[in-house]
Amino acid sequence: MITAGIDVGSISAKAVLFQNSNVMASQVILTGYNSQNAGRQVFDLVLKQAGLEAGQVGKIVATGYGRNSIAFAHKAVTEITCHAAGAYFLDRRTRTIIDIGGQDSKAIALDDTGKVKDFAMNDKCAAGTGRFLEVMARALEVDLDAFGAMSLTADQAAAISSLCTVFAESEVISLIARGEKRANIIAGIHASIASRVVSMAKRIGVRAPIMMTGGVSKNIGVVKALEEKLSANLIVSDQAQVTGALGAAIIAAGL
Repeated sequence: MITAGIDVGSISAKAVLFQNSNVMASQVILTGYNSQNAGRQVFDLVLKQAGLEAGQVGKIVATGYGRNSIAFAHKAVTEITCHAAGAYFLDRRTRTIIDIGGQDSKAIALDDTGKVKDFAMNDKCAAGTGRFLEVMARALEVDLDAFGAMSLTADQAAAISSLCTVFAESEVISLIARGEKRANIIAGIHASIASRVVSMAKRIGVRAPIMMTGGVSKNIGVVKALEEKLSANLIVSDQAQVTGALGAAIIAAGL
């Protein structure tokens, strides 16, 4: 049976087609203002990529903050459960997941069978999320895609003490005015995110191996900052951004 997982997040919508323990196709688009339309659009795109019709998909599970808007899904499942299923499928050694998305970040503890033992979530503040990075990129007038590579050229991470996005932006503007190198400021931003996320993760107990999921996993600077704070290497799959959608498709296979 072919199954589909659709993960409609605050910034991006993802879809995965899954069959016989293999990912057939995956797509990522911007969510925009209408999560229902985004869910339908990303599903249509992944079907086109695989050369399939909607009727050939046996089961569909939706996840993410917009999951309840996907009326054509057979079931809606929380992103915590879906990220756990996806991460454990990608690497069965995984015992802790750090997921940094557009507007929230999560730490998920797994037991030895891949089930969720505990989790912590930051969904009340933009600090430690992709949105925080977007705000900082605008303040620095740097393309967000360049953040990761630029931070690796830093001499020393600039000190950014505030965990509030608004106050941190003011700090960044002050650092620019003082002539601090952009690379150093970006490294400081990544260190600030890592500090907040690791502090959250420690509330549930961090057990290696640790997998990072979510769109921010594409930023090598954040990955390195997290590894430094955790004193551990992170597993970053090439499916990291679509791990939630993958997990949803895996859960659909068991319906």
